[in-house]
Amino acid sequence: MSKQLDILQGTLDMLILKAVSLGPLHGYGVLLRIQQISGDQLEIQQGSLYPALYRLEHQGAIASEWGESENNRRAKYYRLTATGRAQLRSETEKWNRMSNVIAGILKTSPGEV
Repeated sequence: MSKQLDILQGTLDMLILKAVSLGPLHGYGVLLRIQQISGDQLEIQQGSLYPALYRLEHQGAIASEWGESENNRRAKYYRLTATGRAQLRSETEKWNRMSNVIAGILKTSPGEV
């Protein structure tokens, strides 16, 4: 079995919002934070991350400002906005409802149909 799990379509934005909700991060820091809090089970590809960051910023869910990274390089730091907090709450509620529905389906035995 592969070390990394595939991310279900539509969950990347929610994971990015969660990572940024824990504190401002530059793009690569978002990758590392998701990997860290997933216990190295998830690895986001840069080719997926940066378009998602751009989309979330365009939607007003995150805001950015230029700063200096820990290795003294210029980096764009992202932070969650009020819109992003509301979106994260909503997406988390939808995710929890959907995962409960799927768990119920998977627990169904032949006698229950």
